[in-house]
Amino acid sequence: MAASAQTSESEKVVVLTTEFGTMKIKLYNDTPLHRDNFLKLVKEGFYNDLLFHRVIENFMIQGGDPESKNAPASKRLGAGDVGYTIPAEFVFPKYYHKKGALAAARQGDQVNPQKRSSGCQFYIVQGKRMSDAELDRWEMQMQRKVQDARFYEIVREKTPEIKRLRMAKDSVGLQNLQNEIDAQIKSEFTEDKLPRLTPEMREDYKTIGGTAFLDNDYTVFGEVIEGLEVIDKIAGVKTMPGDRPEKDIKMKIEVLE
Repeated sequence: MAASAQTSESEKVVVLTTEFGTMKIKLYNDTPLHRDNFLKLVKEGFYNDLLFHRVIENFMIQGGDPESKNAPASKRLGAGDVGYTIPAEFVFPKYYHKKGALAAARQGDQVNPQKRSSGCQFYIVQGKRMSDAELDRWEMQMQRKVQDARFYEIVREKTPEIKRLRMAKDSVGLQNLQNEIDAQIKSEFTEDKLPRLTPEMREDYKTIGGTAFLDNDYTVFGEVIEGLEVIDKIAGVKTMPGDRPEKDIKMKIEVLE
């Protein structure tokens, strides 16, 4: 389903203006931490004159780095922040990475296993259309990823027991423990409990496109309801090494009252 210009009265809308046009973006009430932080920064004028500093066609356009304001052309951008992060607010499968989705950037899992969001940097999805076969493969990968994450969570909980068995060189005990964990995973993730792509998601990913592989990994907290074509214009510009546009693309964001 393509983005709709209709939104409930309770959902705040911001207007993002660039030289390529204007986008209206609604912010989800189901992600209140991200919504309120974004609104706070917008009202303070934080984003005005910042750049879309990372642009990758058929993927996304990213901005919100405070170091991008008046940054010289040679400066590598993307490391700026506001000194805090925001807890992840995944609302999957209700919100997902269809074209036009507004999501929070973040550091990688290696240093950020809780998947906390940047306090200021965001991206807007362009993505690409996907086939049923591609979506089937992604659904299977998503299910394996969720099960693997739960497996390692249980392993961490049982670390003292694992250490004891290793110290004792008890290979039988270790194998029995792994079998026990595998059985627990199987019981927790029955067919009806595995994450799946909804019919609406499949339709969106096949018709308007998106980046399904980011789902349940990065917080989606809004969506473009007017001006999807602006994303394509920005995503299509020439970029330098590091994905920064050759010509600066400044933004201005205001709350639509």
